[in-house]
Amino acid sequence: MDRMLETSARLLRLLSLLQSRRDWRGAELADRLGVGLRTVRRDIDRLRDLGYPVDAVPGAAGGYRLGTGGAALPPLLLDDEEAVAVAISLHSATTGSVAGLEETALRALTKLQAMLPSRLRHKITAFHATTLPLTGSSPGTVDPELLTSVAAACRDQRQLRLRYEGRSGVTTRNVEPHRLVHTTHRWYLLAWDTSRGDWRTFRLDRIQGPLGLPGARFTPRPPPSDDVAAYVAQSISSAPYRYQARILIHAPLEAVAERSSPTAGRLEATGQHACVLHTGSNSLEELALYTAIKGFEFQVLDPPELIPVLRALAGRLRQAADAS
Repeated sequence: MDRMLETSARLLRLLSLLQSRRDWRGAELADRLGVGLRTVRRDIDRLRDLGYPVDAVPGAAGGYRLGTGGAALPPLLLDDEEAVAVAISLHSATTGSVAGLEETALRALTKLQAMLPSRLRHKITAFHATTLPLTGSSPGTVDPELLTSVAAACRDQRQLRLRYEGRSGVTTRNVEPHRLVHTTHRWYLLAWDTSRGDWRTFRLDRIQGPLGLPGARFTPRPPPSDDVAAYVAQSISSAPYRYQARILIHAPLEAVAERSSPTAGRLEATGQHACVLHTGSNSLEELALYTAIKGFEFQVLDPPELIPVLRALAGRLRQAADAS
């Protein structure tokens, strides 16, 4: 009996490892489980007998990968933190930026909560009881099938052929997808555009589906930045605009960040008590007002055309205050 329990525990541990990463070499699994390669092979066969699609990875080193082929969805192992995170995410999905996901998320959440131990159920209940969604229009909603297809292409390093609606109309783009980035209301794809030979950021709600079958595999390129989220924030907040601005703000980055949105600009620390705001707009007046209402002392580094606009705005505000 003890041996059966040990084998069952080891199978659960093996399944958890296979779910945590895409590819595993046999030697790595043996080392993690504290057993030999022959035992790993037997345990892999047991998982296959239970319906888990474990694939062999070709190559000199060999290895294993949890596939996606089975006829039914096998059980998914979650630790306490993962279970709480999934439950909270499902709750948030009922009012999120993925179209048509509300009822599906609610069904999944109901099933999950029924299986949670009481210590975790209390945490989830407390979150639900004290959280209310601010409903309203949600710009940039994304079809869930499109979202999952793009995410799978990023994971599997498969080329995509997109029909994308940009400023010049709908164009076809061949891309190597790298990473998905999301804000409160929108999803973005960072990808290498093979026809333009450069990195591009695509709004997912502007991709016209269906995507069709994934393309050929590609060798990932080094990303344009170690901080992909910051790179995307910069590209969507300033790059598309006529005027690119750099504003030196005399306040700590953390304080300025509380009054800024990552989609409206990127902050760069220049010391403990100052930071530079990188932003953009098609209107100098809009740039002037956006910077002024942050409530900090600042200095314009670029563009010089913004300085007279600020003087004019200051004059109008002073005149209005005097008249009042």
